[in-house]
Order: sequence, then structure tokens, then C-alpha cells
Amino acid sequence: MNKIRIRVGTTDLISNVVDTPTGRAILEKIPFTSTAQTWGDEIYFSAPVVSSKEDNARDVVEAGELAFWVEGNCIAIGFGPTPISKGSEIRLAAETNIWGQSLTDVCILSQVLQGDPVSIALTYMSYHAGQFENQE
Repeated sequence: MNKIRIRVGTTDLISNVVDTPTGRAILEKIPFTSTAQTWGDEIYFSAPVVSSKEDNARDVVEAGELAFWVEGNCIAIGFGPTPISKGSEIRLAAETNIWGQSLTDVCILSQVLQGDPVSIALTYMSYHAGQFENQE
């Protein structure tokens, strides 16, 4: 399984990429950079990716799931309620394709500020016994 590092400002997420059409499309464009936007407890950023909505697209996600908003060509990562959430759910603005899973606790994204730089790259880090280890 491919692993990526998403760096937002000074915050790093290590994530697995799921083998889906969107996951493959994102891997084809890595590395790339963008700029973080925030909406409630969600960050999102543009990506140089085009993908169609997949059959299992959904707007309510779990913390740690990496989502792709097809209509906006954006990656979205929810870590808590958004302005349209009902209760404590994580409800994104539209149905999204789930293409990855963060191995890092996404609650650290609460430190991210609107306008922070974003970079996405392949990584050789693995998560073992509560720590990240370099596998290069």
C-alpha cells in the first residue's frame, strides 16, 4: 500500500492511499503543493486531479478519512464538526470519494491556519508500536 506525507504548515500526516480510481489519480500527480482552507473542523485544498464521483461517495466521513471533492477538485480532511454537521458528525459540503486513511491523529489539524502551505509527497515512513519509522 502506498504511503504519503501531507504537510500542512508545520503539521505532518502520514496516510495510506486506498486503491480506488481517485487514489490512483492522486498518486499520479504526487508531488504537488497547495494552500490550506478551513471550514469548521475541516481543512481542504485544491489538487491537480480530475476524478468522477465513485459509487460509494458520501458526505459524512470518519476522522482520518481522506476525501476528494469532485466538483471542487479539492482534498478534504475532516477532524470534527463542520458548519452543516448534525451533532458531532463530520459532514462535508458534498458527497466525496474516500481515497485514503491517515495513520496520524487528524485532530492535530486544529493547529492549521487558513493560507498555510500544503505539500503532498510519497513517503517511506511506517507506523509501528506508536511511532513513525523511516523505511528508506
